[in-house]
Amino acid sequence: MKDAHALVGEAKQMIEEVNLDAAEQAIQEAAAVIDVREPDEFRQGHVPGAINIPRGLLEFKLTATPELTDRDLNLVVYCKSSGRAALAAKSLQEMGYLKVKSIAGGFDAWAAAGKAVVTPKAIDFN
Repeated sequence: MKDAHALVGEAKQMIEEVNLDAAEQAIQEAAAVIDVREPDEFRQGHVPGAINIPRGLLEFKLTATPELTDRDLNLVVYCKSSGRAALAAKSLQEMGYLKVKSIAGGFDAWAAAGKAVVTPKAIDFN
């Protein structure tokens, strides 16, 4: 029986994972940058311009969003450390998406490298 780490390892053999420098270029060329983390993680900070579609909803949201159904779109996915993004990229490829890239090291590596991060301001109800 495979565990999560084995599934991620297999996925990484089948997808295009880009380093941080290549990720910047990929993001500039992307039709969509998709953060597959959970909404609370996304609110704590994310890559500028990213949209949040949690891993568990990804296939359904892409199917239901006309702007994202073209299988020739350049897509970049990321998560916290790259595991969920690898699984997401593999799933997108299985759906027929042809140009999917995953960011190696995920958001943690992105932020640690001093790359741009958007942190939404909390609403103050006082």
